[in-house]
Amino acid sequence: MPIVAQSTETTDWVSRFADEVIEESERRAPGKPVVVASGLSPSGPIHLGNLREVMTPHLVADEVRRRGHRVRHLISWDDYDRYRKVPAGVPGVDETWSEHIGKPLTSVPAPKGSAHPNWAEHFKAAMVESLAEMGVEFDGISQTAQYTSGVYREQILHAMKHRGDIDAILGQYRTKKAPAKKQQQKPVDEAELEAAEGSGAAGEDDGSSGAAGYFPYKPYCGNCEKDFTTVTSYDDDSTELTYACTECGFSETVRLNEFNRGKLVWKVDWPMRWAYEGVIFEPSGVDHSSPGSSFQVGGQIVGIFGGEQPIGPMYAFVGISGMAKMSSSKGGVPTPGDALKIMEPQLLRWLYARRRPNQSFKIAFDQEIQRLYDEWDRLDAKVDDGSALPGDVAAHSRAVGTADGELPRTPRPLPYRTLASVADVTGGHTDQALRILSDLDPSNPLGSLDEARPRYDKAEAWINNHVPADQRTIVRAEPDAELLKSLDEQGQRSLRLLLDGLAANWSLDGLTHLVYGVPKVQAGFSADATPKELPPEIKTAQRSFFALLYHLLVGRDTGPRLPTLLLAVGQDRVRALLGE
Repeated sequence: MPIVAQSTETTDWVSRFADEVIEESERRAPGKPVVVASGLSPSGPIHLGNLREVMTPHLVADEVRRRGHRVRHLISWDDYDRYRKVPAGVPGVDETWSEHIGKPLTSVPAPKGSAHPNWAEHFKAAMVESLAEMGVEFDGISQTAQYTSGVYREQILHAMKHRGDIDAILGQYRTKKAPAKKQQQKPVDEAELEAAEGSGAAGEDDGSSGAAGYFPYKPYCGNCEKDFTTVTSYDDDSTELTYACTECGFSETVRLNEFNRGKLVWKVDWPMRWAYEGVIFEPSGVDHSSPGSSFQVGGQIVGIFGGEQPIGPMYAFVGISGMAKMSSSKGGVPTPGDALKIMEPQLLRWLYARRRPNQSFKIAFDQEIQRLYDEWDRLDAKVDDGSALPGDVAAHSRAVGTADGELPRTPRPLPYRTLASVADVTGGHTDQALRILSDLDPSNPLGSLDEARPRYDKAEAWINNHVPADQRTIVRAEPDAELLKSLDEQGQRSLRLLLDGLAANWSLDGLTHLVYGVPKVQAGFSADATPKELPPEIKTAQRSFFALLYHLLVGRDTGPRLPTLLLAVGQDRVRALLGE
């Protein structure tokens, strides 16, 4: 069942942009579908920073669709861009791939072992799979297909005819570049993922400037397939174009009105597409929004093609916490697929929906993910009971589904930190995990582990791939006889109180009450006494008691939450390890 449309009075950023986009679309193209756009370059793994390039227009498009308007969300796959460098840390790729630098991405071989026909399709496929899991609907456009089939031929000829006008615009921003300063490399877990990386951005020249003058078009060489080419002559009437390749020495003369092996340079290509597709909304990263950058220059060049610049908010970087512990990416940056292995799509959508595009935020691969899940579950509960604020309700609605309906969700969304602890202690034994999770609420036990999926699987993947081995939980095989023997009378009594209460309190809530209550009872207070009724030293006593239990159960000072750990170990084994 489709989700009910949000009120236009909602003050969230998505609704505000939707208002502007609808109004602007009706002015520019009345009666036609609203067009929003994203651009992604499959030059390597498409990371979580790049995802903001998609999620910002997706959320706006979905709001417009909820209001009953027709929408097209275009994703231009910039797969006809040049292959710039061999990215580090990509499995199945070695230094021999450097021989392909300068070719279109679709002409570069896929990594070894890939089932895909070329480099671009290999990295595109992973992103398409992630977007499907997140409920992102889009129309994909391959720029290789567009250019090589001649779709843009008229636009290319038009740009060549007006190359002097384009050169004059670009000339306003050309400056002498200062020598690049050597920057210290940030660790990946501290670095911000630049959302606009790729998409024709970094390091691309703005045209072919040789002895024959400026040209906004780059042929790919007919011999080596690379773009180390310079246009040496061009005739507007006949469209005869001659180019030379500095890589292999090849040169040829072609008719541009019949030639489909080249592309407009990025700062001309992007505004050409705005005009061709009638784009109303397309965001850009901070690197595209400074003076002389692609978005700013494109705003002037688009007029040459008879179009207008889209509404284009600048979006900030996406940071990563805990990336240093990642083993799956082997030194690379995390992708949406990496995130979706450890979190449900609703949570990932929420992280992008709740922050304005110009606000940076972090995606957690470390212990912070447990806090994020706690925050999400609290919001879920507030939405259910009607106590959430309007802006939070809007972000929640955009996270759990789209105009087409809600995304699949976990039937019994148990706390993520509890699931992670259970997965940690049970080490992949699903029958043990089901036993423990059923004990969390004996009055309403799980009938199957599937009721806790996919959240349980995400938590298990996080434990297995992002928690260092020295932080994993290993339950003692035998009691610590020496520690038990050294306990004073107070320590022995605290264990006795716990053991006496196990059977009657064998549930998550019961054990929580029990372990926090033992130090209270020892100090002469009721187990139900609230913190306000207790002296400060009770907290110290609780910490000491917890440390004793952790040492006796897992041999260290800390571990998973004690109630969950006790359930995981099981009553009989707990009694044995505590010396009964």
